[in-house]
Amino acid sequence: MAAEREAGRLLCTSSSRRCCPPPPLLLLLPLLLLLGRPASGAAATKSGSPPQSAGASVRTFTPFYFLVEPVDTLSVRGSSVILNCSAYSEPSPNIEWKKDGTFLNLESDDRRQLLPDGSLFISNVVHSKHNKPDEGFYQCVATVDNLGTIVSRTAKLTVAGLPRFTSQPEPSSVYVGNSAILNCEVNADLVPFVRWEQNRQPLLLDDRIVKLPSGTLVISNATEGDGGLYRCIVESGGPPKFSDEAELKVLQDPEEIVDLVFLMRPSSMMKVTGQSAVLPCVVSGLPAPVVRWMKNEEVLDTESSGRLVLLAGGCLEISDVTEDDAGTYFCIADNGNKTVEAQAELTVQVPPGFLKQPANIYAHESMDIVFECEVTGKPTPTVKWVKNGDVVIPSDYFKIVKEHNLQVLGLVKSDEGFYQCIAENDVGNAQAGAQLIILEHAPATTGPLPSAPRDVVASLVSTRFIKLTWRTPASDPHGDNLTYSVFYTKEGVARERVENTSQPGEMQVTIQNLMPATVYIFKVMAQNKHGSGESSAPLRVETQPEVQLPGPAPNIRAYATSPTSITVTWETPLSGNGEIQNYKLYYMEKGTDKEQDIDVSSHSYTINGLKKYTEYSFRVVAYNKHGPGVSTQDVAVRTLSDVPSAAPQNLSLEVRNSKSIVIHWQPPSSTTQNGQITGYKIRYRKASRKSDVTETLVTGTQLSQLIEGLDRGTEYNFRVAALTVNGTGPATDWLSAETFESDLDETRVPEVPSSLHVRPLVTSIVVSWTPPENQNIVVRGYAIGYGIGSPHAQTIKVDYKQRYYTIENLDPSSHYVITLKAFNNVGEGIPLYESAVTRPHTVPDPTPMMPPVGVQASILSHDTIRITWADNSLPKHQKITDSRYYTVRWKTNIPANTKYKNANATTLSYLVTGLKPNTLYEFSVMVTKGRRSSTWSMTAHGATFELVPTSPPKDVTVVSKEGKPRTIIVNWQPPSEANGKITGYIIYYSTDVNAEIHDWVIEPVVGNRLTHQIQELTLDTPYYFKIQARNSKGMGPMSEAVQFRTPKALGSAGKGSRLPDLGSDYKPPMSGSNSPHGSPTSPLDSNMLLVIIVSVGVITIVVVVVIAVFCTRRTTSHQKKKRAACKSVNGSHKYKGNCKDVKPPDLWIHHERLELKPIDKSPDPNPVMTDTPIPRNSQDITPVDNSMDSNIHQRRNSYRGHESEDSMSTLAGRRGMRPKMMMPFDSQPPQQSVRNTPSTDTMPASSSQTCCTDHQDPEGATSSSYLASSQEEDSGQSLPTAHVRPSHPLKSFAVPAIPPPGPPLYDPALPSTPLLSQQALNHHIHSVKTASIGTLGRSRPPMPVVVPSAPEVQETTRMLEDSESSYEPDELTKEMAHLEGLMKDLNAITTA
Repeated sequence: MAAEREAGRLLCTSSSRRCCPPPPLLLLLPLLLLLGRPASGAAATKSGSPPQSAGASVRTFTPFYFLVEPVDTLSVRGSSVILNCSAYSEPSPNIEWKKDGTFLNLESDDRRQLLPDGSLFISNVVHSKHNKPDEGFYQCVATVDNLGTIVSRTAKLTVAGLPRFTSQPEPSSVYVGNSAILNCEVNADLVPFVRWEQNRQPLLLDDRIVKLPSGTLVISNATEGDGGLYRCIVESGGPPKFSDEAELKVLQDPEEIVDLVFLMRPSSMMKVTGQSAVLPCVVSGLPAPVVRWMKNEEVLDTESSGRLVLLAGGCLEISDVTEDDAGTYFCIADNGNKTVEAQAELTVQVPPGFLKQPANIYAHESMDIVFECEVTGKPTPTVKWVKNGDVVIPSDYFKIVKEHNLQVLGLVKSDEGFYQCIAENDVGNAQAGAQLIILEHAPATTGPLPSAPRDVVASLVSTRFIKLTWRTPASDPHGDNLTYSVFYTKEGVARERVENTSQPGEMQVTIQNLMPATVYIFKVMAQNKHGSGESSAPLRVETQPEVQLPGPAPNIRAYATSPTSITVTWETPLSGNGEIQNYKLYYMEKGTDKEQDIDVSSHSYTINGLKKYTEYSFRVVAYNKHGPGVSTQDVAVRTLSDVPSAAPQNLSLEVRNSKSIVIHWQPPSSTTQNGQITGYKIRYRKASRKSDVTETLVTGTQLSQLIEGLDRGTEYNFRVAALTVNGTGPATDWLSAETFESDLDETRVPEVPSSLHVRPLVTSIVVSWTPPENQNIVVRGYAIGYGIGSPHAQTIKVDYKQRYYTIENLDPSSHYVITLKAFNNVGEGIPLYESAVTRPHTVPDPTPMMPPVGVQASILSHDTIRITWADNSLPKHQKITDSRYYTVRWKTNIPANTKYKNANATTLSYLVTGLKPNTLYEFSVMVTKGRRSSTWSMTAHGATFELVPTSPPKDVTVVSKEGKPRTIIVNWQPPSEANGKITGYIIYYSTDVNAEIHDWVIEPVVGNRLTHQIQELTLDTPYYFKIQARNSKGMGPMSEAVQFRTPKALGSAGKGSRLPDLGSDYKPPMSGSNSPHGSPTSPLDSNMLLVIIVSVGVITIVVVVVIAVFCTRRTTSHQKKKRAACKSVNGSHKYKGNCKDVKPPDLWIHHERLELKPIDKSPDPNPVMTDTPIPRNSQDITPVDNSMDSNIHQRRNSYRGHESEDSMSTLAGRRGMRPKMMMPFDSQPPQQSVRNTPSTDTMPASSSQTCCTDHQDPEGATSSSYLASSQEEDSGQSLPTAHVRPSHPLKSFAVPAIPPPGPPLYDPALPSTPLLSQQALNHHIHSVKTASIGTLGRSRPPMPVVVPSAPEVQETTRMLEDSESSYEPDELTKEMAHLEGLMKDLNAITTA
């Protein structure tokens, strides 16, 4: 027993933790008991150390398990039996035994006694026919006081009965070398006690002589020594019982073949894993056969396999059977002359086993726990649970969940103990257990406990759940750190359950899985870090009654009342709390999925109009006020049979000879048989009138009949009708056949037909022939073979009377080979060949359809265009009623090799999506109907709308301007996805790449220019640049930041350094000897500029004189017209001008000869606009205060156009350090471009009050020059502008009319950024616009834009700046020559 105990310990250590004593470390761990009630989610602690809590006593799981369990045992009457059982526990358990579920009283039992280790000893087993006190099922029960009880697996004790022979050996003979069997079959429990004797001597078994598990003796490869008397003996403890003796004779080899015969075939059997299976297979015959085995089409190798052994005679033994051994086995015997085989099925069963055993659990009272148990076995085991030796009966608080798991709800102290999962199937049982410990709650620590939660209410009550809410306890109004437990129980039940909140501070919980119409008592308790507080007052809540729908109608029955009707009956459902209102009867023909229903108010219904002898399924659903209930199970019934409603099919006659004809037919279709066909009735008669009709009955399923005893050379008529149990159905039409005049020869095949003719058509060939010349040979028909190039592709057989046949469904213009053969019952005769070519297919091509007309493209968005069209081949209402469809194709010509895209439509419109923005597409449509199609329609064009650029400008580069270290040049390329016409760019630059975008300095670039200069940057400073493109739809994304460091200073003021401050009274000279940034100007440039300015001044004076002369000569009518013209031009403008009666000079009249075009549509990408006014002197230009200049110095060129630095220097010299204008930057940057629109004031200041000159406001007029010019530029009207194409901007000039105002309109032909407007109009802008753009590296307050009062500086000055920046001094010399020419022109005008 010590060895068994040690083995049990080893088994425990290797296989399961549940039965091992806990390690000493676990005993030292303090018990973690949650303060107060357990928190949510801590339902139980499984199989580990117990929960710990300071000051709590330690409780651990007690090792309690079986070391040895009883096993199934076979005994014989009168013998002794020991059923082993041993359990481990500290202290030692008390062992008891149960037999058939009842405890044995071993103290008063003389034959049964308990051994010291717990095993059961039974002496002198009693067993008789009517008294079997010891046979049964035994179970060992181990109990430890104050701990619990466990039960072992159940073991079966079987006592072998009295020996009875079901078969005994019989005399037999065997040829030398062959196999023989001697039967001895007894009851199965006595087979182990069977042995054999030969000639009254014990028979020794070896490889040649074996005893099968059934007791049968098999002798293979018989020798003469095997002859003798054989008998079997059963020794089962009592006196042995002998069978009859049988003699086995061994015969000599007859030297002749003896057929193979199975002496014992393999039989199907069922085995348990681990057992051995013997499949018998004994075959006798000469030559002696060789036996081999196969399993599921796979040959078994019995020589190399350790578990497969071929026994004597060919029997197969499989040791240690596994599940994989199950299958079909084939025994195949072969002796070279013949092969025989037999098969048997081996089924393998598996005793129960555990995939997951229950685990030990710690828990608190009122908690819910689940013991998990997963089992396997074959057949699938059943599971029951035992608690402390008693079977657990499922109830409201003990539930079986997820097939085999045990759930215990609302734990109480009495639930503590040992729980066992017992699995059982037909071949065994097994048990596994676990311990449940109910922990005591830890005492509260020192500190205030929460009071009872307030205002506990059931906020939501349903049939199976209740939602509780409450307020925080009065002791803790905030309650953020409080957790809550809700204790609830059924009214009148002591078992309490608990539900915890999911997180601290939560003051609601939903109790699930309640019973309908049941009263529950709820209490809520709060816990803090010190423990559980007071419980709330009990809340009594009753769940809602559940809406009860009717159950299934009981006793549903269906029976056929006729071949076309079935009656269905049922009873009132047993469940349902509402009165049954009606029933719905569903029925469906078997084999279909279309279910029909009928409303019924009673308990029976007869359905008529059903198909005869057809199976239907029926079900019933009851309805009450709450709706439909549970459906009944389907019941199936077949309608009654009837006589067939159709005749047999495919009746044919075959003349055998001069006195017999064979009739062939097929049964009626299954839908017309109307029952089981029981036979056929054949009626026949001579074709002559008034002949008698003869009837013949054919029973069963026979489909042919030989009619004999007919007259020679006589025509007979035949017809056949089908029979059912109900009667005879309709008969076929009469079919005639004529017997032969004489019995022709049918011992050979027919001869070749005498002729064969073919006539080809387009898709068919007509074949005609004549019979063989020898009429004495029977011809039963003709076989026609045909195919393209070969006659063997298809074969058709026709009757012997037929002389022509049409072969259909051929291909046109194809060469076919045709063969004709006569045949009879002997075979086919010699073929006759012919060939033919089918005619060509001459179907005219279908006429094309009319193409669609009126194709229109309607632009819907930047990527969608709707195409519509009309179809003249449709009726007037243009409704499509046939299967025609339309194909729309489209493409764009950029790039030129773009392929068409196509789409089909079935309506007269199609929505083309996925197009590119701002792209011109062409569309065309065609219609197709069947094989007819139209040509493509005329094309329609449509350009998609623009979209904001979706990619930034690319290839951004920054370089320093040669000789000007403070000036850089930014170059870039347009965005890859401009999605429209680029109207400008915005350059952002900053010294801090991480600065907010509104702190970057902005340089707008108007038009589609790809380069820009930025001046007055700080030397030796890194700058970061970003560029953003814009079109009419908005701004695109910014490019990546590009870094550029300005060069270091060259060390002198002449190299780009700033000049010293000259004070506020400094006025730069007109000659512009100094650049605005202190850069020196060469003497040649200064002299040239002086000459140009003087020349322009002279020209201006002359023009003024001319205009003054014309103004004095104007008549009153001219004055009225002028006022009207001024009003029409300026009427909608915000600025009002003084329109005087000034007669224009002839110079204005000459403008009629110039070309007037809207500037927005000018083909010249950079038209030059000239203007004449020039400032009278330098005193008219008021310089800006230097203090303000110091603030805006580095941003002077933010809104420059294409002017160069030199041109700026010249103009700045005249204007006196003009401050830079600053534009507000918001979410919508200006998308309007700016045009150099000539000023309307063409007169000097001295004449401003005499002819159409606006009053000037030196402060407000230019405060928003950039925006104002943008508004003028982007006018929606086409502005007639004097447009000339000179070779140089100064070769001609024009005085355009005053442009009318309008909405902004950008002209990309003028890419330059305008200077601040110098024309002060006569309206006053009282608000001063400020800048909101941050400067480099720092922020500064908004600064008002101040512009010097220089009203006379006009576009001529701008042109001069352009000329200076664009041409070298030698070019200016040429320009002087042009100016001289202009002077001459002016002289000619004035003299005229």
